[in-house]
Amino acid sequence: MASADVVSADAAAADVAAALPRLHKVLAQAGVASRRGAEEMIARGRVKVDGAVVREMGVRVDPERAVIHVDGLRLELRSGLEYLALNKPRGVHSTMSDDRGRPCVGDYVADRAQRLFHVGRLDADTEGLLLLTNDGELAHRLMHPSYRVLKTYLAEVPGPVPRSLGRTLRAGVECDDGPVAVEGFRVVQALPGKALVEVVLHEGRKHIVRRLLAEVGHPVLRLVRTAIAEVRLGKQRPGTVRVLSRPEVAALNRAVGR
Repeated sequence: MASADVVSADAAAADVAAALPRLHKVLAQAGVASRRGAEEMIARGRVKVDGAVVREMGVRVDPERAVIHVDGLRLELRSGLEYLALNKPRGVHSTMSDDRGRPCVGDYVADRAQRLFHVGRLDADTEGLLLLTNDGELAHRLMHPSYRVLKTYLAEVPGPVPRSLGRTLRAGVECDDGPVAVEGFRVVQALPGKALVEVVLHEGRKHIVRRLLAEVGHPVLRLVRTAIAEVRLGKQRPGTVRVLSRPEVAALNRAVGR
């Protein structure tokens, strides 16, 4: 390449870099802090860009390419990405379309421009939190068993529930496809003849909560997933879709080491 061409290419690259926004402005636009507050965060070493702490003021970054963490939490700044939470009603199938005309998850996001897909599944009789996104890498990690992402369920089961059940479930129960152990278990409410229990586990095997509780003599009467990692269903009404907040998306990224 001729020297003039090299100079021209370098000048073009410099022009592109100069057109990029400064880091403190990117943080402010992301809602992390005011511009002044963002400058203070940078000065204190709380911001990383592509794995390196940035303390210098005026650094320019490409929000579409740079991986930015603030206090260890990743900011997802790429345009066009969507992160949604659906409170799936009972009877809705975890598919984006259904050739038999049955109600499905895709019905709730049919009007959105982006092509979305559901992260994992809930069987038709199970209600509650289901994530939808077009961020393929994050979705893959959330579903992959090696990342051990915790999921929380409320299950209505026949009662009474013995005090020893939590110890049994934490120690592990042998199911037909191998042992299963929960990360957490508690009785939320005891009622005449039945109980409401909370089960926390990272397993993603099909019908695993139902099979697990049936194995210990408490078949599920009703099942609701209430949380995935730190994203919670809260008071979200059945059949509604909401956009995840930036802290929620950051928490999901943190749960999978991203």
